[in-house]
Amino acid sequence: MTLDEKIKKSVHEELMEFLEKNKVKEKKFRYPFGKKVGKSQRKKNYVTVWIINKNKTINCKKYQIDNQTILEEKIPRLATGDYILRDGKGNPVIILPSWNIEPFSPTSNFNKSMDDGSNIKGYKIIMDRMESEKTGTKKKMGKAGIWIIGGILAAIIIYALVSGGAA
Repeated sequence: MTLDEKIKKSVHEELMEFLEKNKVKEKKFRYPFGKKVGKSQRKKNYVTVWIINKNKTINCKKYQIDNQTILEEKIPRLATGDYILRDGKGNPVIILPSWNIEPFSPTSNFNKSMDDGSNIKGYKIIMDRMESEKTGTKKKMGKAGIWIIGGILAAIIIYALVSGGAA
């Protein structure tokens, strides 16, 4: 092993060690303290509510569902099964705009996007179809086309030889 190879190897090892030490870890999402609904609270119909305020900030609170409603600031808000979302661990979550009694509903939003034509479900199907029909390369000439062109060239060469090359 030459000196140059040894230097490259040692530099590479040091670089790998440096990258491993300074590796940026992806942070997991954590609920604010006391706002996560546990297993026993799920059984008692508690839900985490993300309240979107008018000034575009979010507050996180925990409420108990009673008669398919929750009381947020002494105002009854809807909390039926259509409005309850689940996070990655199965915790119930409701997204509630502070100016509306009706929370965010993924089913109504999905239906609205289907009506507007802004849904990606149909877009993906159309794009797959367009890519399958796409002609990215020119079609290759068949063997018959090569034989015809070769025959024409051969006829021109034979004619030139027979006629003596002078026109």
